[in-house]
Amino acid sequence: MRAFVTGATGFIGGRLAAQLRDRGDEVVALVRSPQRASALGELGCELIPGDLADQAAIRAAVEGCDGVFHVAAVYKVGIPRSERQAMLDSNVAGTAAVLDAAIVAGCPRILYVSTVNVFGNTHGQVVDEGYRRDLSEGFLSTYDEAKYRAHELAEERIANGAPIVIAQPGGVYGPDDHSAMGHTLEQVSKGRLPLIPFPDLGICLVHVDDAAAGILQVFDGGTLGETYLLCAEATTMRQVVQAAARIAGAREPRWAMPTSLIRLSAPLGPIVGPLMGFPPNFRELVSASDGVTYWATDAKARRELGFAPRTLEQGLRDTLAAA
Repeated sequence: MRAFVTGATGFIGGRLAAQLRDRGDEVVALVRSPQRASALGELGCELIPGDLADQAAIRAAVEGCDGVFHVAAVYKVGIPRSERQAMLDSNVAGTAAVLDAAIVAGCPRILYVSTVNVFGNTHGQVVDEGYRRDLSEGFLSTYDEAKYRAHELAEERIANGAPIVIAQPGGVYGPDDHSAMGHTLEQVSKGRLPLIPFPDLGICLVHVDDAAAGILQVFDGGTLGETYLLCAEATTMRQVVQAAARIAGAREPRWAMPTSLIRLSAPLGPIVGPLMGFPPNFRELVSASDGVTYWATDAKARRELGFAPRTLEQGLRDTLAAA
């Protein structure tokens, strides 16, 4: 088929584009700079210059495509207020632009990549696709709100008959991960992590290659209008750090970083954040991480699609071996 992919230069989208090309599909990729997307060009992808604000480029790219994969999103937690509107524009307005262009073009199948973050804090529960958060609790971060709003847009278009299916990954990790999780795993593997950040943070981690494969399974076999979680097993930050240290043969940090210290350091966040591997907005970071669980089950994807991600143990071994 001929597939249009947004976010193909990103962490998940790059793996997805490669897997599409490996199985013989044509890939049309929206890229800000073709010169910086040479890896996609080498894969044989057709590169369309533009971004999520360039509606003309998006409309041109979706024409004649058999499938659309909207993967692109700005993923940052702890951003300063000055970046809030830009994130909303990219993650919400950008989603509307891609979905609507695909619908107008008559694309027969559209996949939107959402996130477990849409559920907010699951308060220790392992939830499924039918879970709905309590909006009276507010949002945990700008990213949390942006992805929730974008997910709503996809559901609204589904309700109006659009041929959309939703993939909802958990936390994604693996080689070349430049997120906070990637930084943490790198520091652990080198024995340089002095304290465990937010040890009780509940997460469901899925290896990036499995996330991309799962997205393809959702596109190929998922029922239009349905949502499929791709999230592997529920765990905590403490358990992830302990497992990574054991696998790497590195020193395991014994103590947790005091959340109270992070809160007190909030005014210094823009200065000390980069030195600690943290984003500048400590208040938002604490809100999204301290005692929060993002736990969900991928039983539906396993049962209906044959989704079979590697275990966290194997995924960490593969990640650290590739570092």
